[in-house]
Amino acid sequence: MATHLANHAVGLVSLAAADAVRVGFVAVWRTLPLTIVFYGALCVHILLALAALYDRRTLRIPPLELARIALGVCIPFLLATHFVGTRVAYELYGREDDYASIVWRIWSHDRGYGQLTLMCIAWLHGCLGIHFVLRHRIRYRERFYLFFAFAVMLPVLAALGYVEMAREIDARPPGGGLAPAYLDLVVNTRLQTASRWLTTFFAAAGGAVLLARVVRSWRERLTARTITLAYPGRKIRVPRGWSVLEASRAHRIPHLSLCGGRGRCSTCRVRITGELAHAPPPLEAEQATLRRIGADPEIRLACQLRPTGDLGVTPLLRPAPSGRSTGYAGVEHDVAILFIDLRRWTTLSEQHLPHDLAYVLDHFFELVGDAVRGAGGVPNQFIGDSVMAIFGIGTDIATASRQALAAARAIEAGMETAKERMRRHFGQSLEFGIGIHAGLAAVGEVGWHQTRTFTAIGDAVNTAARVQELCKSYGVRLVVSQRVLQAAGVDASKLAQHTVSVRGRTEDLVIYAIGSPSDIELEKSGA
Repeated sequence: MATHLANHAVGLVSLAAADAVRVGFVAVWRTLPLTIVFYGALCVHILLALAALYDRRTLRIPPLELARIALGVCIPFLLATHFVGTRVAYELYGREDDYASIVWRIWSHDRGYGQLTLMCIAWLHGCLGIHFVLRHRIRYRERFYLFFAFAVMLPVLAALGYVEMAREIDARPPGGGLAPAYLDLVVNTRLQTASRWLTTFFAAAGGAVLLARVVRSWRERLTARTITLAYPGRKIRVPRGWSVLEASRAHRIPHLSLCGGRGRCSTCRVRITGELAHAPPPLEAEQATLRRIGADPEIRLACQLRPTGDLGVTPLLRPAPSGRSTGYAGVEHDVAILFIDLRRWTTLSEQHLPHDLAYVLDHFFELVGDAVRGAGGVPNQFIGDSVMAIFGIGTDIATASRQALAAARAIEAGMETAKERMRRHFGQSLEFGIGIHAGLAAVGEVGWHQTRTFTAIGDAVNTAARVQELCKSYGVRLVVSQRVLQAAGVDASKLAQHTVSVRGRTEDLVIYAIGSPSDIELEKSGA
């Protein structure tokens, strides 16, 4: 559709220019392979929509998803006339669908209001579909403003191009050589009949699906194919085969689900308090998520769990009060996390005035922030005398790891430069410890009401903090996990390797205790 709208937009230049572009556009799309793709995609899209409408147990879903479905249902009815008047007319009767003919016909009918409505509905439906698929991917989130600008500007330019072509045709002498080609009443009558039949078919198909839903619900209740779900303080009866999340939505039971019920997060998790035998074993996708969060056997994802019998369930994560959105829209991404902590800060705090300490911290934060930004990372949290930085937003894990190591070297260089000045003004120099670890984390905004912070959350973050603490144990400035060095392509054969037990982790972690970040030769890794 994007190429079709772009072709309309060329009408801003002239009618002739739009037709010239249309010739190339049609030459491509009316080849046999693309004709098969076009009609095949059309049929598959309609069939999938009908199947999804039948499979969905409840239509109580988030507003944007409901809007996408409603817009998709409207499209076939609005598209029927346009499809028959262009593609079918050309295929069966050889009627040319050049811009002069089509624009003249639409403009003379209703000034194009119906066509513009169809364009907006179809385009919005498509954009919402793309958004739902890509919204959890960090590269899309970073470039969302480009997608949004494109999604808004293209239909606007297409509409303006159409109006400009219509005005150009309207300015021609009466008739303009267009009318005679469209006075074939027999052909027009046949096309109108075909359009009505097509619309009736879509209506019948949609009605049949809705009727099938009613029959299915009636049969489930008639044959007692319902089960009882016991929530804390409430019991509901739902047809067997519903997911727990669908049951919650259908009965307006608050239930958190940040990914929209697609099994891409664990926020809809529930604890089973009834007979485990009535909970079918989790499929591979759910198993992977449950393993990631270290869930007990009685913990399941509500969007994937479809009980086969009476079951007690307890949602574990509290949704926002009064249905208010949590505001969280995080994405999972492989990142490198750097933590740096000042040494001997407590001693310095005892010996100096608060405003002097604020000066020291401000200088330290500026030094670290500049080093992290210069290496390509994001200085994220400034807490007490510590800083957390994120690397890998918009890059791969190899680049992120090299950036984090480069930032550590830059921080050390900056601290060395400031050391003498600190000793002169405050009687002692500042030492530091840096920990770096890489792994999967959720990157997004968290907080309360208007006080929200962009950050990373996950095991990678917690482990990086623990790794930083090991600098004191080994008396070094830098401790790095094995994954960081491997991803960065650094030769670690000459570095001191240790296998340690990290608080909060069940598995041991291989780390490297490095006296100085400058001991890592990044140039040899291609950084």
